[in-house]
Amino acid sequence: MGRVNIYMLDTDIAENSPHDRNITSTLYGGDQETRISQEIILGIGGIRALDTLGIKASVYHLNEGHSAFCTLEIIRKLIQNDGLSFSDAREVVAASTVFTTHTPVPAGSDRFPLYLMDKYFSYLWPSLGIDRNTFMEMGLDAPSDSPDVFNMTIFALKTAGQRNGVSKLHGMVSRNIFNSIWRGIPEEEVPIGSVTNGIHSTTWLNPAFKNLFDKYLGENWVNNIPDTKMWNNINNIPDEELWNAHMENKQKMIEFVRHRLKKQMIRNGEAPEAIENIDKILDVNALTIGFARRFATYKRANLIFRNLARLQRMLNKPATPVQIIFAGKAHPADHPGHELIKQIYDLSHQEGLKGKIFIIENYDMKLAHHLIAGVDVWLNNPRRPLEASGTSGQKAALNGVINFSVLDGWWVEGYNGENGWAISDENYYINTEQQDNVDAQSLYATLEEEIIPLYYQRNPKDLPVNWIKKMKESIKTCAPAFSTARMVQEYTKDYYLTAMRRNEEIMQNHYKLAHELSQWKTQILNEWHQIKIIPDRKLNHFSDQKIIAGHPLELNTTVYLGNINPTSVRVEVYYGKIGQDGLIEEPQIALMELQGENGNSSYRYKGTIHLESGGEYGYTFRVLPYHSELLNEYDLGLVKWVDEGNYNVQ
Repeated sequence: MGRVNIYMLDTDIAENSPHDRNITSTLYGGDQETRISQEIILGIGGIRALDTLGIKASVYHLNEGHSAFCTLEIIRKLIQNDGLSFSDAREVVAASTVFTTHTPVPAGSDRFPLYLMDKYFSYLWPSLGIDRNTFMEMGLDAPSDSPDVFNMTIFALKTAGQRNGVSKLHGMVSRNIFNSIWRGIPEEEVPIGSVTNGIHSTTWLNPAFKNLFDKYLGENWVNNIPDTKMWNNINNIPDEELWNAHMENKQKMIEFVRHRLKKQMIRNGEAPEAIENIDKILDVNALTIGFARRFATYKRANLIFRNLARLQRMLNKPATPVQIIFAGKAHPADHPGHELIKQIYDLSHQEGLKGKIFIIENYDMKLAHHLIAGVDVWLNNPRRPLEASGTSGQKAALNGVINFSVLDGWWVEGYNGENGWAISDENYYINTEQQDNVDAQSLYATLEEEIIPLYYQRNPKDLPVNWIKKMKESIKTCAPAFSTARMVQEYTKDYYLTAMRRNEEIMQNHYKLAHELSQWKTQILNEWHQIKIIPDRKLNHFSDQKIIAGHPLELNTTVYLGNINPTSVRVEVYYGKIGQDGLIEEPQIALMELQGENGNSSYRYKGTIHLESGGEYGYTFRVLPYHSELLNEYDLGLVKWVDEGNYNVQ
């Protein structure tokens, strides 16, 4: 499968001062000054480490903003060693940099007060050939931020040439959060794409299921994981073999959890008789639900406890018992997360829940391996849309464990109606209390009406045939789509190859293209304010007319460009049906063609649109910067709009 070297940076060496030796001692500890020091070590120190090792990269992939200072070091080197200007060097860095944001909320970005930026970077401005304001502007622009804060996500988004979220929904959320960087650009066109996270399948696949896959998918299946057709062979696994493998995993998981619980109870000083009773808890034949992840409050680990009486009834029916295992950790500084763990621990000792609810401490990979293969249902109920991707459910699905999740992160892509269950729908609620109530109601109803009955529905051989059918559907649909094999293929095809080609092009002839682009951008930025769009007023006549659906509609406009050459812009019609909010829905774009010059830097444009069905439509004209070598047409965040009328189409 291949190997890659990982280089770890550590400041705990004798040559450093006592203060500096502690910089890398604790990942999530310390104050903001410690954090900025760590990110300087990671970013600037990371590039210097690569230089020392003789490793010359053609693509830099930044995961979250923590390492983004590496772009400053690359820019500094280009200026110092190659004689580039700051703006030329930024073009080179953008060409070779991919940035992946994992942040589902504005507050998720690292932010540093400007006095810290002054303290640590004022030495750098002269060598970059820029002033303080130019430097600080790279990390400013988030409406949720104070003007005295440098935002690392904003900085990474502005310096990288390609950007993505970690699921399709997260890409949409990111385009909404960071729309302000590209002011005037419609949210759906903000240049942030998405590559959905995946799992390393062979790391997380249980041996019992690997044996089944080797037998029925072929021994070479590990080299063809993204092949969806291959996974249809899951249907060839006899139900009894699949169920026996699952029950083997379940029994091992229960034994492991019992062992962990004993150690936990001894550590917590619980009574000897309670410890002795551990061997009697957890029924291998009971429907077992697993919830294991980081205990951030938005993940709502306590959602299932919203109606305790209803939950107690559900768990304790003699014919259809249910048990739930919780595991996870909270960020060291996340005190609400710690309180959440304590709340569930206390609830697990209440009458009616004791012996049915278990919370396991010291969540680690070993425990995770047992849970994602041994429970029957994998529960995930974050507050949508705050789950950027999530991967624990992908690991569970690979091992035949069925997902029961909010339609957030990866699951909104993975769920097909037959391979698991959804909690609620894709609606958004501004009121979190209302959202929690709706989601809890859906969770209880789905458990009572669908999940529990299906699990206990057995054939004469005591096999839950329809449950096994859902297990197979889950494996064959989720395993190929949510693997690192597929994920790396997407990154390579859609991002890395683009960056590699771009990097090669931009380095030719001593960075000639970088210089041309930076000069062109400077001119466009300086002259853009002159552009004016003057619609052909004859179009007003159509506001009282009916237009036949399917017939072409010709539109004309005049654009004053000032000192900008017509070859440096695109003029477009932006049109579509008008929604209830009066805005254009699912917009379409038609390029307008230059017809000629009116004189005095004014140009005539003509475009044709086709309205295929009846309804109320709207359109407007817009002008965008255009250069054949732009990474994307929204790089500059510039657009000039003009409003126009709405028209009824029959």
